[in-house]
Amino acid sequence: MASNGPYNYSYIFKYIIIGDMGVGKSCLLHQFTEKKFMADCPHTIGVEFGTRIIEVNGQKIKLQIWDTAGQERFRAVTRSYYRGAAGALMVYDITRRSTYNHLNSWLTDAKNLTNPNTVIFLIGNKSDMEAQRDVTYEEAKAFAEENGLTFMECSAKTGDNVEDAFLETARRIYQNIQDG
Repeated sequence: MASNGPYNYSYIFKYIIIGDMGVGKSCLLHQFTEKKFMADCPHTIGVEFGTRIIEVNGQKIKLQIWDTAGQERFRAVTRSYYRGAAGALMVYDITRRSTYNHLNSWLTDAKNLTNPNTVIFLIGNKSDMEAQRDVTYEEAKAFAEENGLTFMECSAKTGDNVEDAFLETARRIYQNIQDG
């Protein structure tokens, strides 16, 4: 059992958040860890970091969440953070098809740079912007199913489904551990 000040936890799960620049990776992290939306979120340079302790099946689990820069020029730096990740949240913006079209590249990195048991969760962010939608839910769900990913649409702005995405990833990681 690890311990950190007043908190005790049984597991530490490392997450990485990956995807193109401007899809809302940092905003998702901030919404999950701080329960707040950052309207003017600066672009991440390299990597940002956040933590939160959650509970799954009565076990306290510390999530260490690495928010990677989406810009191509940081790709070489951010690739080193994939190692040891138990979960990867792969994010695209439902209002920008180009971010969806790049998912194969992000998925290739995730599969090549993490271990085979890493849980990869596809997140369509900005679900609060339905009027500007450029990628259908059905299309993304089909992509997720074809690639064995869990899928959910979220809104870092309203908080809708953000908690669920992070917790469902942890539940799947925990289940993989239990299943050996």
